[in-house]
Amino acid sequence: MTTDTSPTSESRFPQAQDVDVMLLLEGTFPFVSGGVSSWVNQIIRGFPAIRFGAIFLGSRAEDYGDLRYPLPDNLVHLEIVYLFEEQPNPPITRVKASKDAMALVESVHSLFETNMRAPHCEHLFASMMNEAGPDGKLSHETFLYSEASWEYIKKTYRRRSTDPSFVDYFWTIRTIHTPFWRLRAAALRSPRAKIYHSVSTGYAGILGVLLKHRYKRPFMLSEHGIYVKERKIDLYQAQWLKDNRSVFERDPSRVSYFRQLWIRFFEHLGYVTYQAADDIVALYEANRQRQLQDGAPPERTTNIPNGIDVARFAPLRAQRPEQIPQVLCLIGRVVPIKDIKTFIRAMRTVVNHLPAAQAWIAGPEDESPEYAQECREITQQLGLENHVKFLGFQKLTELLPKVGLVVLSSISEALPLVILEGYAAGVPTLSTDVGSCRQLVFGLPGEDAALGASGRVVRIADPQALAQAALELLGDARAWQQASEAAIKRVETYYSQDMMFARYQHLYEKNFQWQE
Repeated sequence: MTTDTSPTSESRFPQAQDVDVMLLLEGTFPFVSGGVSSWVNQIIRGFPAIRFGAIFLGSRAEDYGDLRYPLPDNLVHLEIVYLFEEQPNPPITRVKASKDAMALVESVHSLFETNMRAPHCEHLFASMMNEAGPDGKLSHETFLYSEASWEYIKKTYRRRSTDPSFVDYFWTIRTIHTPFWRLRAAALRSPRAKIYHSVSTGYAGILGVLLKHRYKRPFMLSEHGIYVKERKIDLYQAQWLKDNRSVFERDPSRVSYFRQLWIRFFEHLGYVTYQAADDIVALYEANRQRQLQDGAPPERTTNIPNGIDVARFAPLRAQRPEQIPQVLCLIGRVVPIKDIKTFIRAMRTVVNHLPAAQAWIAGPEDESPEYAQECREITQQLGLENHVKFLGFQKLTELLPKVGLVVLSSISEALPLVILEGYAAGVPTLSTDVGSCRQLVFGLPGEDAALGASGRVVRIADPQALAQAALELLGDARAWQQASEAAIKRVETYYSQDMMFARYQHLYEKNFQWQE
């Protein structure tokens, strides 16, 4: 019996039979740059005595280019798995589904629909996925070709779907479920680890669930942003999701069925992951509260803020010119969630008052080239070609001494490393009110808040407010200097990487000693 295996360890990547910590990475390090990937690189290098492995989960090979990071010496295993890579299906054959297996499928799906928070939900799911192995009763062939699977899909369509197209429903169900067999194959190939550590829920989290149940070892989860929340944002914006209802059947206040289906799917994955994880880490309290709301057991949760190598950036303060650079720099990927368009629109007002002002956009454009092109077109339409510069990837140590403000115009963030790196170099920030950015700018109540504001915080998608805040700081040397001093004190006191490493060291040591 064949299985749907996705490949993918390449000979150029290190391979090992066992590791200390296996990192489970969805769409991040080492193929995608950005905050989460930087954190992964930082964690691996911060514990040189630990032998790390990593399983990278991506969509398709063509969606990624070369490695964005040199592989650390203590990363002794790296496997690449593409979940949506087109591959030939198993040969068509007559398959008879086990009644017990199909009853298990129905039980799990029933819990997802009616009582997802049942305490045995995680174990039922793991039992079902055990049967998805090569010798199990729920092989990929069973899903694709058995009469029982076909009948179950028809039954769920009649019960649940409010979209008139059965064809679209059928193919959506196939698309949603196919990655599970690839995840199961990855779990079977994976080296043993003392700890499995995912940096998101989603597919990486589910792989962690499978590995925990296979090897009976602890499973840790560290969430930077809340994965389910971010996928909802993506899905609300997605243009590929169909709505086959006629104009008379559509209720503008209701999300289309297939959009709802994908959202519920990721909610289910998140809940199962939370239930399986032995330790659940958030970057700040608001995100921990969101994890609790989404089903994380409170006693397993904790907050560990990001930290940076302050000493690396501190010397950059002396390289700054005497005059405050009238440069607003957005450091990040050129993708919709960063809302680059609002930043560009804000620059029209900034330039009207400060004709020498520059906007630098320092980050890769290959993740969403259509969006990047739209940003360039808006720049031209506003007559800002001489003021808005798309720089691509830049070394921060070369960039930050030339910058007056680090800008984040995002519609979603967690605890952005780039703000902290700017702080260490003495650069205040201008951010939208997302994630922990308000905490980073104004501090937590008490001694942190007493340090003063290290920048400004404005509403999401408000170019005028963004521009006004930028003018307040760049146009007032005293205000800028006060913000710079607060930024330096805040990062040195509360956000050093040594503090972060110490807390992860504690979690790792506790789980290394874990006994079933």
